[in-house]
Amino acid sequence: MSVSVDPTSVDPSQHQSAPVNGGAGVGTSVRAPAREAGEALRPHAEEAFAAELAALAAQDDRPRPVRWRMSPWAVATYLLGGTLPDGTVITPKYVGPRRIVEVAVTTLATDRALLLLGVPGTAKTWVSEHLAAAVSGDSTLLVQGTAGTPEEAIRYGWNYAQLLANGPSHDALVPSPVMRAMAEGMTARVEELTRIPADVQDTLITILSEKTLPIPELGSEVQAVRGFNLIATANDRDRGVNDLSSALRRRFNTVVLPLPESADAEVDIVSRRVDQIGRSLDLPAVPDGVDEIRRVVTVFRELRDGITADGRTKLKSPSGTLSTAEAISVITGGLALAAHFGDGVLRAGDVAAGILGAVVRDPAADRVIWQEYLEAVVRERDGWKDFYRACREVSA
Repeated sequence: MSVSVDPTSVDPSQHQSAPVNGGAGVGTSVRAPAREAGEALRPHAEEAFAAELAALAAQDDRPRPVRWRMSPWAVATYLLGGTLPDGTVITPKYVGPRRIVEVAVTTLATDRALLLLGVPGTAKTWVSEHLAAAVSGDSTLLVQGTAGTPEEAIRYGWNYAQLLANGPSHDALVPSPVMRAMAEGMTARVEELTRIPADVQDTLITILSEKTLPIPELGSEVQAVRGFNLIATANDRDRGVNDLSSALRRRFNTVVLPLPESADAEVDIVSRRVDQIGRSLDLPAVPDGVDEIRRVVTVFRELRDGITADGRTKLKSPSGTLSTAEAISVITGGLALAAHFGDGVLRAGDVAAGILGAVVRDPAADRVIWQEYLEAVVRERDGWKDFYRACREVSA
């Protein structure tokens, strides 16, 4: 007869010594080296924004779902930004329609899982991480989807040293992030769900429908406790790679994250993220390069939409996505060039090579599209002569 596994049996602190594949390190304690505050290149959301989360939780007097760190209203405020009654400013983590965030947060308060869907660069992973940080205080219960993701990454694995010595037992079990989230009433994350093989994807069906993860080797199961839910992300340009089965898709409430509606909104997003990244890398301040940010965003939007901003000239779109995330990467690389090989001010020459790399993915077709855009649009645009010369120089 099946019995529930006590949450302590899948305490991650008891199993850090056992990688799923039983490789090097089995039987030894694995601990991250101590580091000074602020040393991490990319702190987890709950670390980077700990002060904001604490301020929100302290002033949040609204009803909270079981095991949530704060109310749905506070979670939405954390993502969208705002000013608290005591004057604390909550910086926006997502710039977009408020209703999208409200629907996503409300979904997590129900028994349905959340699927964040969108083209590359629409902040799916970013939103997923911050939702988990606000709801559970831990965004690290993560399964990264790839073509090689095994079933054990979603269900559980084994410490093979203990398994061979003593046979199947709770002590030999290595819980997946999803199993841990179920046992502890936390939020698990599955990134790039459609990259995972279809048969592995379907491992989630029982978890999401029955809220149970069977362990047949032990004749037992882990039953999800209240507070558990799951956030998955998927790229809607990956259709045909590993499409979700209809049975699995029904277990999710799907929220589509759109591209920024306006150039101003996209410039704001890029500026905020580049500023955050730049501070961790000691790069020049973003305001000094806001003109170049706007030009990069304009180029990306025009080529992405297939028409110039004034609507007068139709354009061919290259094969790349030219997403907001790629614009952030181009600007960050340009700031690094300006800091280390320039005068610290972001200029056209600092971003030209990055733009070329983002646009020209197919050396044959994309290069022709880029050259046509340079000559027909950039060359004739007032105030863009320096940008045109810099792009021509790297494109030669």
